[in-house]
Order: sequence, then structure tokens, then C-alpha cells
Amino acid sequence: MKILVIDDDPDVVEVVNLCFTLRWPDAHVVCASTGEEALAHVEKDKPDIVLLDINLPDTDGFHVCKDIREFSDVPVVMLSARDAEVDKVRGLEMGADDYITKPFSHLELLARVRAVIRRYESQLPAVGEVFESGGLRIDYASREVTVEGNVVRLTPTEYSLLYHLSRNAGRVLPHQTLLAKVWGREYTDEVDYLKVYIRRLRQKLEGDPQAIGEIVSERGVGYKFVAA
Repeated sequence: MKILVIDDDPDVVEVVNLCFTLRWPDAHVVCASTGEEALAHVEKDKPDIVLLDINLPDTDGFHVCKDIREFSDVPVVMLSARDAEVDKVRGLEMGADDYITKPFSHLELLARVRAVIRRYESQLPAVGEVFESGGLRIDYASREVTVEGNVVRLTPTEYSLLYHLSRNAGRVLPHQTLLAKVWGREYTDEVDYLKVYIRRLRQKLEGDPQAIGEIVSERGVGYKFVAA
């Protein structure tokens, strides 16, 4: 497993490197200290997961995460000393899969990374059918999503969320159910994650709700997909 650590603090890099070396002997840790260097590593080395600090000397982690999402769906976990809710939400909006506040324990880091990797490696059933709702088309076998014939590029997390909503079209899925199915049981209290990704999904599926269907919020309960 190849892990890219993007952080300009040598102490943090050393701690992360030691953590994975002790627990995952087969892990190979690659380091980058600037945003420019990080993007080059993601494109060239194809890491299995990225640990990304927010404060970098040439830019900030939010912009780096956004740039990564332009060409890669590699799992991204943001690391930051900032614990404000607004920073966590912004990180998720930029496409991060998780957000860990410094200082963190070895066990917390490993548990979070395991959860993210497990989510990406677990393959949803290749159901041999197609879901259609007006101009929206989801091919479950190929995992291709199109709106009015145009391919919509989704990250694995976004696709997993849409998969469960569309497979249960017309039925309200509680927040905890969606969080457990998409993120894992460790995340059933992270309702903010769900809100951010629902918003991202709605933006990517932008169009006339009457023509493609829509994701509807049942206040305080959950979400459902209402077909066109």
C-alpha cells in the first residue's frame, strides 16, 4: 500500500511514518511538503490514500484537495490543527473523505484510514440492470452515471451514496442508515458528512428535478430519491 503524506512539518511526517511502519509493515510512505509537489506525486505515483495537511507553504490543503479531485478519486484524509466545524465542512466540500484534528492518536489515525480504505475497496454489487429517472441514467454494472446523455463524474463515495438512494427510490433512508452503508458504522454520528455529500451530489446532478428526479430531505429523519 502506498500512502502519500502532504505536510511540511517533519515531526508530523515522522509520527505518521512510524505509525504505519509499526502497524502496517507493507505500507510505503511517500512525502510531499508543498501543494505543487503533492499534485505531482498524486499524478505520477498513484497512491492508495492521501493524508493532507491544510497549512502548506505555497498554498492550502483545501485548494490542493480541490485540484486532486479534478483528475483523481484517490481517498483523501485531511489533517489539521483547526477544529472549527466550518473547516471540516469546507474540507468535505472540496472532496475530502475524512477530516482528522491534530493532535491525534495512532489508533485514531489507523482506524480512520482503515475505514476510508475499506469503503473504497468494497465493491458494490454489480447489479445487471439500469436505473432511469427521466434524463438520469445509472448503469449499476459499469457504475456510469449520465444526465441527459452527459457523463457525470462521481467519486466512489458520491456514487455509493447515489447507489443506495436510487436503489431505494421513493423510500426514506434514515441518516444513520446512509452513514453506515456509505461511510461505515464508525461514522453514524457524522451527519455533517452526509449533508455535505448530499449537497455535492445535487450539484453534480444539476438539472430540472421534474426531468431527472431529485434527492429530498425529510427533516430530522433522512433522505430519499424521488424519481421523475
